[in-house]
Amino acid sequence: MHRKALSLPSCVLIFLGIVFFGTIYSTAHADSASDAVIQSQIDAHNQQITSIQNEIAAYQAQLTQLGSQKQSLQTSLTSIDVNRKKTAAQIAVIQNQIASATLALKALGGQIVAKQSEISLDKQALAQSIRQIANSDQLLVIPTLFASDNFVDAWREIDTQMQLGEALQSHMHNLTHVTAQLADQQAQVDSTKNQLSTFNQSLVTQKGALDATAQAKTELLQQTKSQQSTYQTLIAQKKAQQKEFESELASLQNSLKSVGSADVPKTGSGILAWPYSGATAQHCVGIKSALGNPFCITQYFGNTAFATANAAVYSGMGHDGIDIGLPVGTPIQAALSGVVSGTGNTDLSHDSAGHQCYSFGKWVMVQHANGLNTMYAHLSVISATKGQAVATGGLLGYSGMTGYATGPHLHFGVYATAGVQYLTLGQFHGTKTPCSTAAMPVAPVNAYLNPLSYL
Repeated sequence: MHRKALSLPSCVLIFLGIVFFGTIYSTAHADSASDAVIQSQIDAHNQQITSIQNEIAAYQAQLTQLGSQKQSLQTSLTSIDVNRKKTAAQIAVIQNQIASATLALKALGGQIVAKQSEISLDKQALAQSIRQIANSDQLLVIPTLFASDNFVDAWREIDTQMQLGEALQSHMHNLTHVTAQLADQQAQVDSTKNQLSTFNQSLVTQKGALDATAQAKTELLQQTKSQQSTYQTLIAQKKAQQKEFESELASLQNSLKSVGSADVPKTGSGILAWPYSGATAQHCVGIKSALGNPFCITQYFGNTAFATANAAVYSGMGHDGIDIGLPVGTPIQAALSGVVSGTGNTDLSHDSAGHQCYSFGKWVMVQHANGLNTMYAHLSVISATKGQAVATGGLLGYSGMTGYATGPHLHFGVYATAGVQYLTLGQFHGTKTPCSTAAMPVAPVNAYLNPLSYL
């Protein structure tokens, strides 16, 4: 019996091929042009980022130089202003990063639409190929040859079947490949969205830092009335008040029950993180030669040279934490996850004559699950609230120079949780000093731990 060659499937294949690859070329060409425009915009933002980062480096160099100058009202104000400019520049960097990430999302969105279109076309071509094979009742080579009266027509029919089979295999391979590309692009979208979320959080933090520097400058001008003599008087008052405060605090500490050795967590490097960001850490490494350490520490724990030279200030017991020199408005982070167990502002306490309490200033304490508490003092702004759960690296506030601070720094203390109490000096023995009504964390002497044993 003579069989007619199946010419229709071949035509269908050619048609599908033209439509399929023509559509892909058209889509790819349009996407390529669109992506090029978006990439040029991203490149422009990246150039701005590089330029602004150079400005930030210049501001940082200026801050370092100011830190080495003799303390004066003008130096303090200039330092705050420079840090505000640096923070504003950091905000500009983050805004450019957000813009770049948003553009990247747009480009990925276009690529995903193109891939989805490509998958749809490939599925259509695949379905058409399957239908054509199903419509042919000559699927095997030997039966086709022996059933045909014309070997030429038979071979043509077999060739058509083979083309259909190859097309089917090609469509399946392409569909798998394009589907994998789509999954990769969707994963990139998720990654970019996470990056955007991080950038937005950083933006909020830096805007808070900008507000903190503005507030600190306003408070400093109110306290000094823009007079250098008033500023020096303020410094002298802080030093005198600190001696009185430390003397009363020492009496209270000595009266508290000591903690047992079992209440003191085992020391170990790395239990706590440094209470500042990676960018601040890099800055501290950069001024290592000036401070003699890569952590911006300006005073260590215990009987340091300063504590020994100022025994009246520390009542002979030494410094109960470490001081970290940080510009006003530096974000302060939790050294470990925990719960904010207390916050306060000792500057709000006065005696009957109106003299202010100069001690911790604005402070935050976090209780951790490992038997440690960490203390963050002299803040310009408190961003955490009592009872709030915080993660390691969570924002607690911004550095400043409130309380007994003659320059901007963070007082970072570590306590054995078992010994911590929240009291006022007035509750101790009815003192009437400026700090008598100031609430603060206190502990027996042996509950104050060296932060470097846990960092």
